Amino acid sequence: MIKNKLILYLSIKVLAVFICHADRVALWPDGKIPDFQPHQIAATNKVVKAKNFNRTDHIMPHLDWFDPPKKKNGACILLITGGGYNACVDGLWIDRLAKIFTELGYVCVNLTYRTPRPEGLPIYQSAWQDGQRAVRLIRRAAKDRGFDPEKIGAIGFSAGSHMTVLLGSSSLTPAYQPIDELDKLPCHINLAIPVYTAYALTDGLTGRNTRDGDSIDVKLSDAFKFDANTCPMALFHGGTDAYSPNGSIQIYRELRRMNIPAEIHLFADRGHGFMGDPNKGENGTAFDHWIDRITEFMRQMNFDGKLGKEVDLLSRFKSDAYRKEYRKESIWPDGKIPDLQAKQNQPYLEWHMPKELKTKAIQIIYSGGGYGGNSPDSFEVAPTRRYLNEKGMTVVTLKYRSPRPLGGLAKHTTAWQDLQRTIRIVRNQAEEEGLDPNRIGIMGSSAGGHLTLMGATSSKNRSYLPIDKLDKIPCNVQWAVAIYPAYVLTDGVNGGNKHGGNEDDVRIVPEFSFDLASCPMLFIHGDKDIYSPMGSVKCWEQLRRMGIQSDLHTLAGRGHCFQRRAAPETGSFTWMNRIWEFMNHKKINQ
Repeated sequence: MIKNKLILYLSIKVLAVFICHADRVALWPDGKIPDFQPHQIAATNKVVKAKNFNRTDHIMPHLDWFDPPKKKNGACILLITGGGYNACVDGLWIDRLAKIFTELGYVCVNLTYRTPRPEGLPIYQSAWQDGQRAVRLIRRAAKDRGFDPEKIGAIGFSAGSHMTVLLGSSSLTPAYQPIDELDKLPCHINLAIPVYTAYALTDGLTGRNTRDGDSIDVKLSDAFKFDANTCPMALFHGGTDAYSPNGSIQIYRELRRMNIPAEIHLFADRGHGFMGDPNKGENGTAFDHWIDRITEFMRQMNFDGKLGKEVDLLSRFKSDAYRKEYRKESIWPDGKIPDLQAKQNQPYLEWHMPKELKTKAIQIIYSGGGYGGNSPDSFEVAPTRRYLNEKGMTVVTLKYRSPRPLGGLAKHTTAWQDLQRTIRIVRNQAEEEGLDPNRIGIMGSSAGGHLTLMGATSSKNRSYLPIDKLDKIPCNVQWAVAIYPAYVLTDGVNGGNKHGGNEDDVRIVPEFSFDLASCPMLFIHGDKDIYSPMGSVKCWEQLRRMGIQSDLHTLAGRGHCFQRRAAPETGSFTWMNRIWEFMNHKKINQ
């Protein structure tokens, strides 16, 4: 305890020294602040609450440049705090992020803009003016401070996130009339990280979303123009935020319509200001690693230097060194396979027992293949199986029937039958293996992702008539992982999505029932997948409407089968960690 307190004390002291070295620059010439309003100031809450505070000393909005990095990577990060446009809050994370990104080689600068909200203007107008002017000042300073003027990124929170989206999407819309030569410089940014964006939807332009952002008449705010200078964005939002995550979802959809690289990261059970205290963690949850998702996005966008050479992920998990026992068994009794078709393979399951059992949870995994074929040793299955065995988890792999059945059956019918039967077998044998029959998850990629959605949302629907006592056992699961699920939307029932899943009339396919036994899910999807990531997004939304909190991560610039090869230190390389983080958060693997 004493040691931890000492570490915390020293961290605070180091951070305090770091902050004190900031270099302050005024945004506007004296007497030329646009739309000046006497009730506004430019100061953080901490400054305002200080003894002997004098508002006349804090009229001018400003930039604070942090100490430069020891080794620069050529990029600059603008940090923008929130506060509802009523104040610049003292975000613990502003100083924390400045320290983190400075150590990574970024030049960091913080913006203190005018608050509270202006009278007679949109709530964001004076702050947006300050933001556009700040970007121009940053761009002018690029040569002197040692970064590329076309590598300016912004990270904002809440109202600051709203401003970040404005800066990233609407730089061709002037927020103020030019006042000097500086205003001839462009004010676009090159990368944006909006974190729990507020005021993005028409049912919450000045506050929380009155209808949770779900009603059909709720649209994206027209403050965002999404012009030709709109930059790549990575959006972060919590599933229980009163400033609805659907705002971030609609921004993401608009970026996809424009073919602009984008990511969206949605965290289960997280409200507004979800980062909390930077000195407290949650033992390896996805939320705990949100900064890693930012840095991975930056690398994927080549924002901080050259992207590393792609490597085969199978090379990372080459062997079953962490497997203690392997056995294979049939799914169906002889002569009792429902809808038996001669051209299809015999289905079976495989048990992969870890050398050291660290959890009583069980993960069932299977591959994709368009329902034309599948393999339990594919690049979609083998690395994950080995990863989870290393974590101490029992894995069951499934070889379901393929190719697609004939005779008027749906493409997934026989595979779904095999999955429901497998879940029952695993539940029936779990206690004998020292495992928990009520901690079973399923996971699949592509067609296997579609199959996962069938298993997770429709367990109350029978895919076959009972053949023995085993079929009295429930086939619901407690969690599910869908990796780039295919055939999810009505514009891509049997193939890639014709309209990118972006159109208003595109819906989730009807075979997913989303019944009362539906479970929390983790979705991971490439942004450039022909099987649109909007399928995963729309399923995440549907689960949220039902009160089922799930996680979702998209990967910028990545297509179908993204995990076959990936550059190290990108989200495509570390994607398996999202599974364990999700399980940590949901307490599945305890």
